[in-house]
Amino acid sequence: MRIEWPTLLLIVATYGVWAAALFWIAPFALVLALAVAAVAIAMQSSLQHEVLHGHPFAERRLGEPLVFASLNLAIPYIRFRDTHLAHHMDARLTDPYEDPESNYLDPAVWAVLAPWLQRVLDLNNTLLGRMVLGPLIGQIAFMAEDWRLIRGGDRGVLIAWLVHLPAAAAVLALVAASPMPVWAYLLACYAGLGLLKIRTFLEHQAHDRARGRTVIIEDRGPLAFLFLNNNLHVVHHMHPKLPWYRLPKIYFNNRAKYLARNDGYRYDSYAQIFRRHLFHAKDPVPHPLYPPASD
Repeated sequence: MRIEWPTLLLIVATYGVWAAALFWIAPFALVLALAVAAVAIAMQSSLQHEVLHGHPFAERRLGEPLVFASLNLAIPYIRFRDTHLAHHMDARLTDPYEDPESNYLDPAVWAVLAPWLQRVLDLNNTLLGRMVLGPLIGQIAFMAEDWRLIRGGDRGVLIAWLVHLPAAAAVLALVAASPMPVWAYLLACYAGLGLLKIRTFLEHQAHDRARGRTVIIEDRGPLAFLFLNNNLHVVHHMHPKLPWYRLPKIYFNNRAKYLARNDGYRYDSYAQIFRRHLFHAKDPVPHPLYPPASD
């Protein structure tokens, strides 16, 4: 299709749900409005991911204005786009230095962290910890790295933040004009980012071969829809130009091929992930395939 109508219509619907939470639900059910807004915020992030990969229009410049103002307020769209496209270099996946989305640390860095910080990062490696602590930990690390780049003279990163700030201010102005209190909206932003941490929690694992680093979660429920089928993550990494609504058919028609491709890194569903990892870490924080820190 010249225009991918399912994606375009979902963008419109997402903003409709977001506006309904702010202006129609908030006056009589603030907690419900907060929850609905959090889901809309998470969905917009999923749609930003679609747009940066060339949907619903083949030319990103046509789609980007539709999602440029991040409803989550925290992540500039341009930085999300640029770091995520860098993440798609599969040979670098999970590398603590080369993969911008890696949650692993160099063992040498881990070894010199304060014990309390190691404990916090261990908690962050459980699913519950990632949902509750992850948005804050991730934002601190993300902003610290961007500040380092800006201080080093990276004008692209600086411009990304400078154009993000007025867009975020416009979102906040709409919130301030609505019946939803700003503090409640900020909680919704945090909750929306926490929902997204469910998707990113185990998308990738340390593996000696790049092809075995990307997961398949055979879920077809509400979370799979919220994440626009990125639970079938190895399919997305192999075919990043495929729109979200084509991924399930491509995967289930070629299931054996993709499971052979990723060496069987697979989960049945998000329910299975919650059962296994809500309180238990999937893997260690220090990258297990990096040389261990010397004593």
